[in-house]
This record gives sequence, C-alpha cells and structure tokens, in this order.
Amino acid sequence: MAAALGSAGLLGLLVLWWLGTDVLAAERSFARRFSPVAALPALANLLASGTLWDHILISLQRVLLGLGLGFAAGVPLGLLVGTSRLAEVATAPAFQFLRMISPLSWMPIAIMVFGIGDRPIYFLLAFAAVWPILLNTAAGVRQLDPNWLQLSRSLAATRWETLNRIILPGILGHVLTGVRLAIGISWIVLVPCEMLGVQAGLGYFILDARDRLAYPDLMATVLVIGATGFALDLLARSAVVRMTR
Repeated sequence: MAAALGSAGLLGLLVLWWLGTDVLAAERSFARRFSPVAALPALANLLASGTLWDHILISLQRVLLGLGLGFAAGVPLGLLVGTSRLAEVATAPAFQFLRMISPLSWMPIAIMVFGIGDRPIYFLLAFAAVWPILLNTAAGVRQLDPNWLQLSRSLAATRWETLNRIILPGILGHVLTGVRLAIGISWIVLVPCEMLGVQAGLGYFILDARDRLAYPDLMATVLVIGATGFALDLLARSAVVRMTR
C-alpha cells in the first residue's frame, strides 16, 4: 500500500512537470526545452551509453570521503561534548555559530586555501556533514541511562571498556541518524561544489550540458541527482532500522 501511494506521488510529480512544460507553457516558451518528453529519452541514452555512470561514481566517491571526514571529526567531538558539561558550555556558542554558516559560503576561501580540484570539495562536504553527526552523538550520550554508567563503575570497568561496551552501543542509533542526515546535506551541497573547476561529477555535467545547450541532458542529470539521493537516503534509513533493532 505504501509503495503504491509513493509511486502515485512520483507519477503525480511527473504529470505536473509535463503540464508545466508541454501544456501550460506557451508554444515558443523556453520552458518547453525542459520537457520530460525530451528529458526521459535523453536519460535513457545517457545511461545506456555509459556517459553518466563515471560522473555518478565520482560524485558518490566524493560524498563518501567527505562523510568519512565529517564522521571522524563529529563522533569524537560529540562524545566529548556529551560527556563533559564543561566542554559543552565552552564549545556550544562556537559550534552553533559555525553550524549556521552555509557550507557554500566557504567556497571562495576553500578555493584560495586548497586550490582547484577535489580538496576544497572534500573540505566543504566534511564541514556540511560534521554538524548533524556531532550533535546527534552528543544527544545520544546525554540520553544514556545513568544506571548503565553506574553499573560500569560498580564493576570497576576501565574508561575504554565503558566506552566500548556501554556508550558506543547505547548511542549507535543517534550516530546513525546523524549520518543519515549528513548524507542528505552532503548530497545537496555536492552539486554546487562540483562547479568549482573539476572535470567530472554530476555538478560538472550539469554545467557542461548547459554550455552545450543540451537541455534534455541537463534535466536528465537533475533526475539522476534526485534518484541517487533518494537511494542513498533509503539505504541509510534501512541501515538505521537494521542496526538499531
């Protein structure tokens, strides 16, 4: 039932797209160039020819690496903030200040510091991913049952044993939820990041299609971005359910 309703919603979105470009738009309107009648065959051709697959894989690689960097920074910081009231008070204003700055605002600075290429993209993706992971990790630590920690102390567990046997399993659901949120944010930030002078990726391919005036290819790429992001979120949601059950 849920799958049928979801499919109906996607079909309705496709119908609205067709109405906007092929029915309601004027005969010589520029909007007609973005019609699904042209975009869907272009999508099939790009996938069949293999043109888009390399760009998809490169974009996924960038997102995963940026996510890994955000994870490596966010989890330890979240553990520190969650376990230490002093650290929370000291870092909360700075973290909230930085979190409210759009990652895309750092584009010019990232280019000046890291140069043209993948490195500024990794920085921007990591900056986007770190906050949901950090905040969810800290929230998970604060919501741990105090009896678990007291039991650990009563059994003379070391700090490593407490972390490994109680804290990390107890916050796993929160951490995975933060990772899921970070994937969505990173995927949204990725496309404009890939317009920073790189020669591959879905963001680059959109600019390339625009420069070639290949508007069906452009819309086909937009569809691929949406479908890939949807698949990533679906996988992340399934992982959260399966690993926290």
